[in-house]
Amino acid sequence: MKSKKLVIFGAGETADIAYEYFTHDSNYEIVGFTVEAHYLKDTELHGLPVISFDEMETKFPPSTVEVFVAISYTKLNRIRARCYNMVKKKNYRCATYISSRAFVWHNAQIGENCMIFENNVIQHKVQIGNGVILWSGNHIGHQTRIEDFVYISSHVVISGFCTIGSFSFLGVNSTFNDNISLGKDNIVGSGALIVKNSGDGKLMIGSPARPADKSSYEAFGVKKEEIY
Repeated sequence: MKSKKLVIFGAGETADIAYEYFTHDSNYEIVGFTVEAHYLKDTELHGLPVISFDEMETKFPPSTVEVFVAISYTKLNRIRARCYNMVKKKNYRCATYISSRAFVWHNAQIGENCMIFENNVIQHKVQIGNGVILWSGNHIGHQTRIEDFVYISSHVVISGFCTIGSFSFLGVNSTFNDNISLGKDNIVGSGALIVKNSGDGKLMIGSPARPADKSSYEAFGVKKEEIY
């Protein structure tokens, strides 16, 4: 029984995936999509209306729907954060999706506009902020804190008592020892082994991982001037 109505912010691949998961594994009924006006190309997706965000309050008032901002890690998660803040300024509540096939311990705390896919393990007293995406198959150890707008790809192991700084991206199969503090705006390469704390704005690669230079950071498609 679908007891809530949801509008998805976005019309790309992440929005398509969000539509699939919310439709088949949640109590949300998808009633439409919204995008910023300059991205409005098609007026229908999955048989539902796609409207400009400028029209949201008229077509879907905040009292009638929740919103999920379905945007990937573009510009190191800044686009998702900006759109989330636009939605909140219009007084919408943002939905969180947690797969029925994820394991979430009862005292874990999970914020708004998160998407937690299948086979994630979220342990005792984990704290997850707003706008966090955990793709499939990750382990988040006890009392670890994931700050806002982090993107965790797949098969990442984060041990206990870690802190993952806001806006960071964690590549597939990366591993964190206990008690690691990762600064904000970090990119952690695939297969990296994090054994030491990092500052902000680092690209961490290798096993054990070390910070790479700025040119390597930009090789990931991120320009620091776009972030800072």
